[in-house]
Amino acid sequence: MSTLSDLILAQGRSSQADADWLQKLVGDLQLLADLAFADIVLWVPSAAGGFVAVSQARPSGAATLFYRDFVGQEIRPEWLELVSCAMETAAAAESNAPDWYEEMPTRVRAVPVLRRLGSHTNDVTEHPIGVITRHTNLSASRTPSRQELTFNDCAGEVFEMIASGDFPDLGAPTGPRRGAPRASDGLIRLDNDGVTTFASPNALSAFNRMGFDDELEGRSLAEVATSMMTDRTTVDEMLPLVVTGRAPLRTDLDAHGITVTLRAIPIRHLGVRTGSIVLSRDVTEIRHQDQELITKDATIREIHHRVKNNLQTVASLLRIQARRTRSDEAREALTQAMRRVGAIAVVHDTLSEGLTQNVDFDEVFDRALLLVAEVASAHNTTVHPRREGSFGVLPSEYATPLALALTELVTNAVEHGLVGREGTVHILADRGPTMLQVKVRDSGAGLPEGRVGEGLGTQIVRTLIQGELGGTIDWHTMVGQGTEVTIEVPLRWIGKS
Repeated sequence: MSTLSDLILAQGRSSQADADWLQKLVGDLQLLADLAFADIVLWVPSAAGGFVAVSQARPSGAATLFYRDFVGQEIRPEWLELVSCAMETAAAAESNAPDWYEEMPTRVRAVPVLRRLGSHTNDVTEHPIGVITRHTNLSASRTPSRQELTFNDCAGEVFEMIASGDFPDLGAPTGPRRGAPRASDGLIRLDNDGVTTFASPNALSAFNRMGFDDELEGRSLAEVATSMMTDRTTVDEMLPLVVTGRAPLRTDLDAHGITVTLRAIPIRHLGVRTGSIVLSRDVTEIRHQDQELITKDATIREIHHRVKNNLQTVASLLRIQARRTRSDEAREALTQAMRRVGAIAVVHDTLSEGLTQNVDFDEVFDRALLLVAEVASAHNTTVHPRREGSFGVLPSEYATPLALALTELVTNAVEHGLVGREGTVHILADRGPTMLQVKVRDSGAGLPEGRVGEGLGTQIVRTLIQGELGGTIDWHTMVGQGTEVTIEVPLRWIGKS
């Protein structure tokens, strides 16, 4: 499925700047649908002279007209004239008579989308870059409530700003969608002085939970917020701008153990601010969950850090024991055990530095290769390891066994293929959508076919690759020309990589 930007650019009539503007607008398409109690469709001009739908939103508080998506489809003939009029005149156009859609009467309004050319200029594009259609279901007409009238008024003001290039606001930061307030969560209408002219029941309830026991209407929202924060020593610097509706920002208001997130949308007419919409949502539970996740992440990182320290301690003890051991065979066994423990410690060290249980395996493997230098010096070998390709980011379930297996293969190449000589070990990584292939080549003498699979290291590699990762491993030995080991690991645990 194409991304929104790809879909827009594929029509051949929009620039990248147009696509970026429309991408920001689509982020608030659901808000428009909820305020207007109508289905919203965004159209862009196509190379064929018509229009193609690139996004769509259905109202949360009203019955939808469109049970199937229009995204990617050409405009229907009955809407073409209206949308073309809005595009050509750069002015909103509305159907004169009810438009019938699947035996339901509807009212269609087309609003042109103009793009502001910069955050510090009032200049807009010469022609609209798209058109939004608003489809209102007339079959369930009734006397609207005060809340519905206010929502519709707010929708009309936002549509006017879209047509003048004032919305979306280039100064608005792009924050996470998690916990973002919606129209149904709570809406407060402010006049130009920051005084509340309307507060939806959900908005009033959110403030009541924070300890405010009066009516919001007729009160300055800034004064209300200040009165509830008497026990706070620090205040978010964005809060005054949000509660007065002066900037398109989003912040949290905390009082009495309750957290309400607020988002301000300044309303402008001909570039002059005339008021604002403030959306509110009680996100106390969401913030608690976020804090729990942060705590769990910190705990997991600390565990990885301590495991790494413990493994490094074990490796140090093995090194000390190896130096005190008189038996060459025992010393070699202890040295190999030390190296294997060290390879696992590298993975845990990397995991302790990040917020996820995924690691950049290229970095892990490059650090693990440093362990090979000790092996090479012990065997009077000068080795030149070289890596090509990229392993990419892998989850810890892959990283630990793969790091240990590859370290083992490179060590085997040094100990058996390059012992007493200078040579290279070439590691080639080829990651595809569903498979990771790794080849380890050395320029040594090669191994006799009958010896492949005899050693403990080879058995460990087979167990890790075949048993833990469900992959395959194959040795190609050519006496006098070196050895090549090919590993293939399926990426089914990762899904799309």
